[in-house]
Amino acid sequence: MSTRICLTLAALFGFCAVLLGAFGAHGLSGRDSRPGFLERKYADTPPKTVAGMEQPASYKYLQDFQTGVRYQMWHSLALFGVGLLMQQVSSKLLSSAAWCFAGGIMLFSGALYVLVICGPDWLGVKWGLVAPIGGTLQLLGWMLLAVFCFRYKPTVS
Repeated sequence: MSTRICLTLAALFGFCAVLLGAFGAHGLSGRDSRPGFLERKYADTPPKTVAGMEQPASYKYLQDFQTGVRYQMWHSLALFGVGLLMQQVSSKLLSSAAWCFAGGIMLFSGALYVLVICGPDWLGVKWGLVAPIGGTLQLLGWMLLAVFCFRYKPTVS
């Protein structure tokens, strides 16, 4: 991945994280005792048990959406940092880390967004099974970045 693409993607992913965070906070929840999108969509879904506690499905899915936004923002910042490093050093490890962060954002956060808004089995895909692939890419991105940092020997000017 080129430095320009890396930094541009980081900025766009960051923008989308803020936009989706606002949508999640204001568009998915109800207002003034009126049920919101998630309450209507998951009204007939049985409660979900999370950490031994029963929660309405709409609340659990809102938390999933917010997790997607949070991971998207953190990995947008990581991608931006990698892009800044790429301005100084040409490295296949950095380029690979950038691809992993970008793919991880799309698969992890994207799968959570689709799961919440469209449903867990939209288009016949089990979106809850796609998210771990994205999470694995994010982990791999961090590991590649760590390997680069361990191997990098800056020159003193």
